[in-house]
Amino acid sequence: MATVPRWALDPVPGTAEYEVPLPAGVAGGPAELLAAHIRVLAALSGESETTTDDSGLRVSVTGRTLRLRYRTDLLDAEAAARVAGYHLTALAEPARRSLLSQDELRYQLEELAGPSRELPDRRVHELFEERAAAHPDAVAAVQGERCWTYAELNSRANRLGRALLARGLEREGVVAVVMERNLDWMAAVLAVLKAGGVYLPVEPHFPAARVTATLERAGCDLVLTEHGSDAAVEGTARTLFVDAAYAEAHPDGDLQVPVPAGQLAYIYFTSGSTGEPKGAMCEHAGFLNHVLAKLDDLGIGAGDVVAQTAPQCFDISLWQLLAAPVAGGRTLLVGQETILDVPRFVDTVVRGRANVLQLVPSYLEAVLAELEQRPRALPDLRCVSVTGEAVKKELVERWFAARPGIPLANAYGLTETSDDTNHEVMLRAPDEDRVPLGRPIANVRVYVVDEDLTPVPLGAPGEIVFSGVCVGRGYVNDPERTKAAFTDDPYRPGERLYRSGDHGRWLPDGKLEFLGRRDSQVKIRGFRIEIGEIENALLRVPGVRDGAVVVVRDTRLAAFCTGPEPVGADTVRERLAASLPAYMVPAVVHWRERLPLTANGKTDRRTLTTLAEDLDAGNGEGAAAPDRPGTPDERRMAAAWAEVLGVPADRIGRLDHFFDRGGTSLAAVKLAIALDRAITLKDVTRHPVLADLAGLLARPAS
Repeated sequence: MATVPRWALDPVPGTAEYEVPLPAGVAGGPAELLAAHIRVLAALSGESETTTDDSGLRVSVTGRTLRLRYRTDLLDAEAAARVAGYHLTALAEPARRSLLSQDELRYQLEELAGPSRELPDRRVHELFEERAAAHPDAVAAVQGERCWTYAELNSRANRLGRALLARGLEREGVVAVVMERNLDWMAAVLAVLKAGGVYLPVEPHFPAARVTATLERAGCDLVLTEHGSDAAVEGTARTLFVDAAYAEAHPDGDLQVPVPAGQLAYIYFTSGSTGEPKGAMCEHAGFLNHVLAKLDDLGIGAGDVVAQTAPQCFDISLWQLLAAPVAGGRTLLVGQETILDVPRFVDTVVRGRANVLQLVPSYLEAVLAELEQRPRALPDLRCVSVTGEAVKKELVERWFAARPGIPLANAYGLTETSDDTNHEVMLRAPDEDRVPLGRPIANVRVYVVDEDLTPVPLGAPGEIVFSGVCVGRGYVNDPERTKAAFTDDPYRPGERLYRSGDHGRWLPDGKLEFLGRRDSQVKIRGFRIEIGEIENALLRVPGVRDGAVVVVRDTRLAAFCTGPEPVGADTVRERLAASLPAYMVPAVVHWRERLPLTANGKTDRRTLTTLAEDLDAGNGEGAAAPDRPGTPDERRMAAAWAEVLGVPADRIGRLDHFFDRGGTSLAAVKLAIALDRAITLKDVTRHPVLADLAGLLARPAS
């Protein structure tokens, strides 16, 4: 990014000067001034060291006056005064760690925090119970043709909760819920919370070894499951089937188990950089704070329908599940098979009269493509939230071009911080190139700091860290990784602080901007490169709709682009060279109809890296696969693979394995759709080799 970050709400082209007296006894000679200026530029750029270059700042000392000449399209007068103050501090106290004044430090710690809000002395499940008592016959949840009232959902949850207590569940005892996303799953989640336990979601289709490791790490010896979902947990822990628990005929009144605000509510396991998942522990207070923020910022109230779309092992699934019943609304459970079929998904959202919908950006793009092909009204949809990965400005522009009356909320947060901490509710596309993360939600404090947890100058890049009720306890039974990411808030003794590893900066309007992951920085030929910066520049190239950049064998960069029509590689590189230094311009540019996605709908960077290395080894795009498809059915299958995997058709061989080429369950469902459902998801799983799968195309239609 630029050496001096832009800090002007209404930039005006031109230059101006700011003058300030040099304090008595402070040396302002050329050597001292140069050293101070270099230090200020380093602080503003986020680099450990830098030199005077394209900053647009010129500083001089005349007599006992320090004069700062600056560009008015870069800084406003207040920001210029602040930067001049940095120079004075660097001159007067060269050994001082921070250049910030006490006023700026107070502003960052206090005024950039989310608003203070007193939380009710209730837990999420208790607020649901109040709604159930007030409106027992209202519909609380819908799944397909089935629906449960508040009374029925509450009754079932209470009976399951008592069945757990009867098996010795203690305060903060971990209960793994191994179920599909259905109405019984919803009752099971509430049951664990009501009984004072800790909810641990486990997807039934996860590999047994991973499930076993998860249960062991979490210290879990009690599993709540259903028939057909229990294969991965056989022999791992005590198992309770929901139908057996219902049959025990426990009383269905509220359990009234005391649950303090600081009690553990749930554990979600996330991927770890070491390859071993880590279980983030969050408390009831943070959970409640997040749910209430969703109600406020997304406008969820009595009678509203919230779509539950996320897999149960993703933390966003929890607010999607329970926010509507807390507000007196209704949860619309959308099954995974429906989500993997975009036309069917859109029809389900329309038929279910969903008012609020949350999706990852990659899936929203698929929804937009479906609506462009088959336009239809979304009469009940009132707000769409995007989360899970950085949303591109181009997607926001497409959304408002298609649905100008429906707000789009960019939600940002981490599992370790009780899910989302920032909301940016947009009514139009932003003016800047990046989509902001918005302001912190209530009771959440966000700092942008250096490696020593010292706040960096306003607008400068730094690590995003969190404090307040949102911060969880750490990682379950994992003290080493907890110590690396969680610490005490140095500015508020007694409160926890979480280091996210994300990099961002404050904007002049008090909103947060995401710059990329700390661990997405790479070095090529000795230059430190932030992949996110290149990708943002890539999206500004006319004709590029989406893009990703990967590193090929630690030596060079490769870009992948999508768009309505291919743009020449030389044209893309020339456009990038206009805004990036030469070492940040990708050596090669590959064009794809679409980028490959993970099962969660995110850009699959691992597959792209493998593809880039394959293309590199094959000496470019023209290299053909050794065993080329021969029959018409094989060529048809190869073309469909190319479409759903984002791999050139001439790079696909007849003996290739679908999942080895980056295929996922989502890609397999898309493959079935591309082939007019001549095959099924099970066919792809049982016959993943192209030649074998192509042989099924000749079978008679059932």
